[in-house]
Amino acid sequence: MIEKKIALVTGGTGGIGTAICIRLAQQGRLVVAGYFPPEKAAAEAWQQHRKAEGYDIEIAAGDVSDYEASEGMIREIESRFGGIDILVNCAGITRDKTLRNMEPDQWHAVLRTNLDSAFNVTRHVVEDMTQKQFGRIVNIASVNGQKGQFGQTNYSAAKAGLHGFTKALAQEVAAKGVTVNTVSPGYVKTEMTSAMPEDVLSSIVSQVPVGRMASPDEVAHSVCFLTEDQNAYMTGANLPVNGGMYMT
Repeated sequence: MIEKKIALVTGGTGGIGTAICIRLAQQGRLVVAGYFPPEKAAAEAWQQHRKAEGYDIEIAAGDVSDYEASEGMIREIESRFGGIDILVNCAGITRDKTLRNMEPDQWHAVLRTNLDSAFNVTRHVVEDMTQKQFGRIVNIASVNGQKGQFGQTNYSAAKAGLHGFTKALAQEVAAKGVTVNTVSPGYVKTEMTSAMPEDVLSSIVSQVPVGRMASPDEVAHSVCFLTEDQNAYMTGANLPVNGGMYMT
């Protein structure tokens, strides 16, 4: 019997994270969804919903904006299931304001959660991956980390930082069987975006050449392509899933 590879998705109970967890489970992975500790009740309810859908997805609490808390989460997962083979850094928040109106805590909260978290979590799994000579790391960036976005200096800076982090780390571990890539979604249809006023949604869609927002599953499809065992030669790359909003 072939042992399942273990996949951790930080922010796994969110809209995009959920789709990624399901796709990874369909790929035959043992999936662990990370969640913010104060949201334990919601995470447990999420887990039961996935179980009702036929997916046995584990959950693990950890504040990924904190280095020691991230280590604690990783060590707990390792003790329960074994070393992590696949890491998807998906945790993220927004605190949108123009820079003239942005407070330091709004800047630091986004940088800690969206960028520092990639270091905090990856730092504790990458050594084991290199020793096993296998690892797949996917960082969820954003189209706004490539082109910038009005009112999102904090978010755009954090997501742009993920690209540099990815390309540098990819070089460090390329000879050890570990790939490191990013996926950069554009606007994605989630519960959060669906709650926006109709005129705002129309304005967003008008910017997208494809003429619609992405589904979370379309983002998850690209993520899981990068995590396939056979996909061992693509590293330091970025897959844009933005409907043509930003072409490079």
